[in-house]
Order: sequence, then C-alpha cells, then structure tokens
Amino acid sequence: MTYPMPALTQRTIRLFQATCWSLILSSLLLSGCANVSLPQLVSGEQAVNETPTIPFLLEEPEDSLSTEDIALLPEPLPEDLWARIRLGYQLDKPMNKRVEQQLKWYAKHPEYMNRVAKRGERYLFHIVDEIEARGLPMELALLPIVESAFDPFAYSHGRASGIWQFIPGTGKMFGLKQNWWYDGRRDITASTDAALRYLDRLHKRFDDDWMLALASYNSGSGNVSKSMRKNRKKGKPTDFWNLALPRETEAYVPKLIALAILINNPEDYGLTLHSIPNKPYFAKVETHAQIDLAQAAELAELDMDAFYHLNPAFNRWATDPDGPHSLLVPIANEAIFTQKLSEIPKEERVTWERYTIRNGDSLSTIASQYDISVQSLKTINNIRGSTIRAGKTLMVPVATAGTDFYSQSLEQRLAHRQNMSGRSETGTRVNHKVTSGESLWTIAKHYNVSTRKIARWNNMAPKDPIHPGQKLAIWTSTKPLQTPSSNAVIRKVSYKVRQGDSLHRIADKFQLKVKDIMRWNQLNAAKYLQPGQSITLFVDVTHVN
Repeated sequence: MTYPMPALTQRTIRLFQATCWSLILSSLLLSGCANVSLPQLVSGEQAVNETPTIPFLLEEPEDSLSTEDIALLPEPLPEDLWARIRLGYQLDKPMNKRVEQQLKWYAKHPEYMNRVAKRGERYLFHIVDEIEARGLPMELALLPIVESAFDPFAYSHGRASGIWQFIPGTGKMFGLKQNWWYDGRRDITASTDAALRYLDRLHKRFDDDWMLALASYNSGSGNVSKSMRKNRKKGKPTDFWNLALPRETEAYVPKLIALAILINNPEDYGLTLHSIPNKPYFAKVETHAQIDLAQAAELAELDMDAFYHLNPAFNRWATDPDGPHSLLVPIANEAIFTQKLSEIPKEERVTWERYTIRNGDSLSTIASQYDISVQSLKTINNIRGSTIRAGKTLMVPVATAGTDFYSQSLEQRLAHRQNMSGRSETGTRVNHKVTSGESLWTIAKHYNVSTRKIARWNNMAPKDPIHPGQKLAIWTSTKPLQTPSSNAVIRKVSYKVRQGDSLHRIADKFQLKVKDIMRWNQLNAAKYLQPGQSITLFVDVTHVN
C-alpha cells in the first residue's frame, strides 16, 4: 500500500531546505573542509558554478527566509550547562518572605555558590541529562545543592548519605545496595536514578503538586499527609505554604526556589556563576570483575582523590566482589583506562595472599587483620558455618598499596574526621575501644559528653549501631579511666617551632607522622617552618617520654 505525500507549502519547503543546508555546512566545517567549495564536494563531474542537486530537496528556495521562518529553526544547544538548566524550568516560583530570606543568604555568599558549582561540575551534566530524559522539572537538578552541597561523602545526623541524601531504609527501597564493601547511596549514577524515581513517585502521590512532593522528599510523605489532614479538619488550605511541617522542611522548598531564581538571573544579585560546559564529564567503564581501586586509579591515570570523587560508593580499597562491576572515569581518561584494563586478566586485578590458620584464630580475627568483612572471607573460601581448622589455608584479597593511599576509604574519612574534630574541641582526646554490652549512651555517660557529640566526632549518626572492637574518638574534660578499652590518651598541644626544628624532627619527638602534622595544620611541604610559628599537635601522652 502506498500513502499520498502531504501537500507542502513553499514556506515549509524553504524552511526544510535551509535546515538541511545548515546541517551540511556544519558537517563540512567540523570535518575540516571549510576551504573547499560546496559544489566540488558534491560531485567531481559537476561544474564549479553549478548548484549541486540534492535528491530530497524539492526545489531551490525562491527567496530568503523571513524572520518568522528563522524563529522556527531549531535552537542551537547552549554551551553552558546553567543555560540548559534555565530552559527546562517548570516550577512556579512565588516570591514570599521565606523565599526572600533564602535568596538573600545565597546572594550574600557568592563564594559558597561557586565552591558548590565547582564541586558539582563532575556530576551535574549527568543529572541534567537524566532529568531531561524523564521530562521532569529542571529545578530538580539543583536539589543536591540543598541536600549535600554536591558533597558525595556528606552524612547527616539522620543517617542520610550521598549527594541525594538517602537514609538506609529508603535507599534499599529504591534498590541501592549497601554492605561492607559498597554503599549505593553514594553511587553517583545509581543514586541519581533512585532519587528521580522517588521524586516522580511522590509527585504522582500528591496529585502532581511538586511543592508537596519536594517537602515529602525531605521529611517523608507520612508527615506531609498528616499535616494536610490536620488542615482539612480546620478548614485550612492544604498547599505547602500553609502546612505546619518541621522547621527544616519549611526552609527546604524555599531554598530550592531561591536557588532557581538566583541561577535564572545571577547578574541581578551580583553573582557570576562558575561556568560548567554542557558536555559529559565522565564515562562508565565496565570492569566485569572486582578490582583494587589503587590499581584502577593508576590505569586511569588519576590521583586517588579524583578517582574516589567519581566513585564515592566504595567503602574499602577495592570494588565489591559481587558488583557492581563498573567505574566512572573522566571522558578524557576513558580510552586509556579501557585499553590498559583490557590488558590485565580478571584474576590479576586483585592481589591475593594465602593465609595458614593458626590455633586460636577465628574468622573475625583474620578478617580484622586483613581489613575484610567476615562474610566476604566466608564467600571467597566457600565457608558455610563459622568453624575453621588450624593448618588449613584461606585465600584473602589484600590491598596493593598502604592503607593511607586509599584517601577516601571509610577508614581514612573517619580518621580525618576524628583528627579534625580537635580543632573545635577542648579537653583530652580518648581513643575508646567499644566492648561487648556497651552502647553510645553508656559511653557518653561515662565520659560526661552527649551522644550527639560522639556521633559528630566519629562521622556517624546518634542512632547508628556500634560494635565490639570499634574505636571511637572522644573529647572529654573528665579524667579517663585506663582500661583495656582505652588504648590511648591524646591531648591537643600547641607547639611553638624552635630554631633548627623540622617536620621530621617534631614528628620523631612526639611519635607522630609528618603527613598528620601537615594535615592538622594545612601546611605546604614546599615551605619551611619558621621559628616562633605555632602548630597544633595531637599527642598520645601515654607514649611520649
């Protein structure tokens, strides 16, 4: 069966022809043929002055395009990602006192806005692409600024983690795997997909009201529904602006609206946004097997900090042996990483050590020694129960580099947080080793501090579970009891540099590491210490003579 061609107006034909010529010329320019005349390119047999024949064009345009015609031509893609975000705005943006308050704060802190923009540059193109593909409001791309300031390692008092700040339960509900090796709440692509699915679901639940959906994302749909029911009983409006919600939630939606207004017209608020190119920042590369992160970073020719910020979901020194088996690398590094990865057999992507079981060993002691989970040790060695026999051997994966090299592993982030906590605390630091039967509440009572402070010092939430053997940094003015659970008493010391001092000499004197002294004081290795300069040290007074 044949179908009749629709009637085409001359104006439609001219518009179509102009678009085709535009595409052809753009293609020629990109291919480096800008200096070759167009007729010559079409056919070597055609005369130079002859207009080339293109079969799909019905006839030559009789006259130039009108202003109306030009307006119908497809808009070129914006070069800056902020411009693309503005084009996708869909939400109403009322200017009320709550929005004005947040807008004033953002406008007064341009350094914060640019710091966040630079941090988010790694992730924003992917988020924008995902939002656009789903037809969602582009304002949602700004939500990670409100949630985490684009910090992939952000962790809140409510146990929320990652740039989208998923709590454990909601993360699992949306398929975000969480175990000893890996936390999908910090996985950039997986958490973005989960967050947008969650927001879309909330939008449908609240009858396409984005304000209520956003409020629910922050405080839970149950809290929003409960507040709406109360307003109905009192005959009050049930829109977001009239609901009684937690203080954090009442500020949450205005923050997003204020950001959208600010980014739409930054010049009106004296702000110059850090420009973000409208092009992909990273590519996903399949590894098909577990791989040591130090090895992966070396193959991708990246330093560990840059590597971890694209792959923040991995808690340890290697990827999860059970997957996901993929890594993100900058677009510029994709080819070299893929090539080098293909040259290494899967079995050589993790270093293995054969361990001979000794009398008194247990799975937990061996796992602790090798910084691996008991479950992983059992899975690797096909152990069903918990019984092991002396003389038998176990295969154990080991890190190829020192622990400190994995700069953003769970252990290193915790150590950094514990060390940095002393900058704002007074008293004595105690490294408390949790024993069986202890809780955060009993430990806090013993040292006369709050559970909330202990949680903050140790990068955890007050309701997080603790386990025997876990080490907690605690700052207290109460004299600590020297028990087996207290391995060290650490004091914050202000040390004045003397003539002839060096970082190495000071480190030896106080039994510290040079890199720790540099980190505590943000020192530059290229600059010498000056006599009279004051530096902060955290000294274990039980080991210094």
